[in-house]
Amino acid sequence: MSHLALHVNVDHVATLRQARGTRYPDPVEAALACERAGADGITVHLREDRRHIQERDVRVLKEVVRGTYNLEMAAGDDGLVVALAVRPDHVTIVPERREERTTEGGLDAAGQRAALARVVDALRDAGIRVSLFIAADDAQIDAAVSLGADQIELHTGEYADAIGAHRREALAALRRGAARARDAGLRVAAGHGLTVANVVDVAAIEAVEELNIGHAIVADAVIVGLAEAVRAMRGAMVRGRAAT
Repeated sequence: MSHLALHVNVDHVATLRQARGTRYPDPVEAALACERAGADGITVHLREDRRHIQERDVRVLKEVVRGTYNLEMAAGDDGLVVALAVRPDHVTIVPERREERTTEGGLDAAGQRAALARVVDALRDAGIRVSLFIAADDAQIDAAVSLGADQIELHTGEYADAIGAHRREALAALRRGAARARDAGLRVAAGHGLTVANVVDVAAIEAVEELNIGHAIVADAVIVGLAEAVRAMRGAMVRGRAAT
């Protein structure tokens, strides 16, 4: 049974802080608590509108995260300047619209090759591993390969939102996409909308090496505490991986 990494996204700890304009709760403290509870890494999304994570958070997390540090950002100069200054372990390029509550879909890597190539090349030249957040679509996976990405993160939102036969179809698409990406030499992560209730089947996809999960863990932590929420997610993932 291969190890499946859990990277916890602490954005919504910052959301709670920004709601009142206070200094607490601190996403840096949350990140440390997540690592103590068994998280393999920490993810944050520095959005252009700075609605939750701030540049201070990005800088301090670089100094304290012991596992893998993953910075999500849009493919623009705003995030690129910060990424090149901070140098996280890897950067995940995601689509971003100010009107959305959260990331609504995968990046159109196939349709935005020129814009993405500039950012991917700059990050890789700086020694930063690059991941593209995309749908489990052949054209998008092939585009990630041609752009020189090191990794993809498969968008699991359609799977998480579906029920019955539609969920089974979405899961099958994730399996096919993960296998295609792995066979092409990409590392494979997955995330979006995953909860303790639905993560098991995704964790069972052998080609997936990493899950990025945030909202569900922070939401569970409101009720049961952050450490217990991380441990519960880790347990569900282990059950899924044991089925492979």
